[in-house]
Amino acid sequence: MNNKIETNLLYTEDQEWLKIEGNIVTIGITEFASKALGDLVTIDLPEINKEIIKGDELAIIDSVKAASDIYAPVSGKIVEINNSLADQPELVTNSPYEDGWFMKIEFTDESELSDYMDKIQYDEFCKIG
Repeated sequence: MNNKIETNLLYTEDQEWLKIEGNIVTIGITEFASKALGDLVTIDLPEINKEIIKGDELAIIDSVKAASDIYAPVSGKIVEINNSLADQPELVTNSPYEDGWFMKIEFTDESELSDYMDKIQYDEFCKIG
């Protein structure tokens, strides 16, 4: 298992990570979240070009333990999805910060990113939560 943890990411309280490159944000779930879910069965991702608003449900993860929703951390348009997850949902567990990403969103309002934690804040959040 690749345990590489990115330090240049932002994190949500819902255990999502965000990697910002220009006006594109790549979204995945943290290693902490993937371990908590256990073995993943299916991941339902949205369609490319779908317009979304921050807080919208984006994806559903079904695991042997539970079903979890992924919510939009920003408003914008979905420009890419990770099609590999349809046949290999275990990528999320085995490589959450590299191969297990969910989607990329072209965002419209950079100020929406101000709500999220950096690595130090996220580590503290996990200790408390």
